[in-house]
Amino acid sequence: MLLRRPPRSGTVDQTPFPYQQLFILGLCRICEPIAFMSIFPYIYFMITTFHITDDEDQIGLYAGLVTSVFAFAEFSTGVLWGRLSDKIGRKPVLMIGLIGTLLSMLIFGFASSLPVALLARALGGALNGNVGVLQTTVAEIVTEKEHQPSAYAIMPFVWSLGSILGPLIGGTLAEPCKNYPRLFSRGTLFDSYPFLLPNIICALVLVFGILIGILFLEETHQEKRYRRDVGLEAGRKILSLFGKRRGLESFDKFQDANFEESRPLLEDEAPPGYRTTEGSPRYPSSRSLSPAAPPYTRSALGVRSQRKEVIPSIQTAFTRPVIVHIIAYGILAYHTMSFDQLMPIFLSTKVSTVPPEPPFQFTGGFGMSPQDEAVLMVGQGCYAMFAQAVLFPLLAKRFGCLKVFRVAVMLWPALYFLVPYTVLLPPQYRILGICFCLLWRTTAQALTYPPNNIMLANSAPSMLVLGAINGAAGSTASLCRAFGPTITGFIYSKGLSIGVSGLGWWVTGLVCIMGAVESLLMGKPKINSSDPAMTDDEEEATGDHTMIDPISIDAAIVAAIRPEDRNPEEVSRILIPLQTEDR
Repeated sequence: MLLRRPPRSGTVDQTPFPYQQLFILGLCRICEPIAFMSIFPYIYFMITTFHITDDEDQIGLYAGLVTSVFAFAEFSTGVLWGRLSDKIGRKPVLMIGLIGTLLSMLIFGFASSLPVALLARALGGALNGNVGVLQTTVAEIVTEKEHQPSAYAIMPFVWSLGSILGPLIGGTLAEPCKNYPRLFSRGTLFDSYPFLLPNIICALVLVFGILIGILFLEETHQEKRYRRDVGLEAGRKILSLFGKRRGLESFDKFQDANFEESRPLLEDEAPPGYRTTEGSPRYPSSRSLSPAAPPYTRSALGVRSQRKEVIPSIQTAFTRPVIVHIIAYGILAYHTMSFDQLMPIFLSTKVSTVPPEPPFQFTGGFGMSPQDEAVLMVGQGCYAMFAQAVLFPLLAKRFGCLKVFRVAVMLWPALYFLVPYTVLLPPQYRILGICFCLLWRTTAQALTYPPNNIMLANSAPSMLVLGAINGAAGSTASLCRAFGPTITGFIYSKGLSIGVSGLGWWVTGLVCIMGAVESLLMGKPKINSSDPAMTDDEEEATGDHTMIDPISIDAAIVAAIRPEDRNPEEVSRILIPLQTEDR
């Protein structure tokens, strides 16, 4: 039949979850948190080797500067990398980001002065736009709504795993001549550059990620995915040496009987390019059906689709829902990074000997050692992986992303107001109180970042500008991560000077309340459509109309042409007028 009713989302067969490509993307992603987090155990000691100052407070300031310069540099180039990924594809930008991180780690390892260390971190931030591009790639790999919660939880899970491995590498391998004199002699390269070894190990991890990405990661850009990929061809040949003969160029399964019937007509034609092998099908509400046709119905015959989705301008791409979710992303980044900075300071602060005067006049902390803090951080990271991989997908599938997000951000401000009061608990209950706060914070983070990313992707007016949108979101988050710890640290110091150690926490809680109020502006996003002005009701109504199936039309026309006359010129002469008339 040439006429058919487009399949509704409720009747489309469930497609397999794209484990393979998300696993490969995860291998590329884990390299960055390992490299980024590896410097934190030794950055304080590295600053002391620069001999800038003997004041411990100043050393902490310089250490914070090394951390913040990365975020500022990332903020300055995030949108540019997002736009570039819209033009040249996601895979090249991801590989450039990994290479930039690799160069940054090597330079940082050889740094013997603060300016060189700052330059290395700034270079890593400026060349790395992978935060936004990764979210875009996940959105393009997984378009099946039922798969989104599990898919969007993978990257935070990978980051949590990397944030555990990174500090272990940095903490155990820094200053090897001092810590492992039998293996590393004095007067060698590692004696001159005591922090080079962990950076070399991180560089090797990045080389592994780059090779995996080049050989096995598929392009996901809607238009660039069909071009030839020499890296994938090499990866396929490598797999064939080990008996893995399943080609990387296998095509998506279309839920369409007419497509299956038309396939034998052209089975002798070789497709010219590659496309994502595991991605879910496009949402049936999209009107751009013809461009989604497989390469061997049009491209294999030398005919490109005459319909091409118009790329929205920057002004039209940043719609109200998109801006709302970007602001939410920035608010989340601000107060979560502030929490990450305040908590270690709070745990390390000595127990106060001054009697507290509730409800506001009290100071002091837990007086924990770095080893005890490390145990808490590792435990927090392990639970974070569980919350992101198991808890969030279950809740999101049961209640929806918007409800999960709102409940989490509504309850989150109370945490910031309660944390300072844990020092007032009886000594035997203090550790339980701080563990409860860490679990609360980790759960809230796991239930807010992934759903906001999902809703941001679904709010984009077109997948062709999703790179720019995620780039802007990443830049906003980077800016907030750079300013958050600085502002919060200043307020916390002022609070200590007046005997109110909770001041920094409570001001951060006010920012969190702003995020909770802002969540009320969010609406349930519609799935991306080629017509951004189409409402959900109109999209639903579109599915009730009989539409012409362009795949079946192509198959019927080609079948009517005699085999000896079936050539690109003949097919173009027949197809193009029909396509023009259809438009």
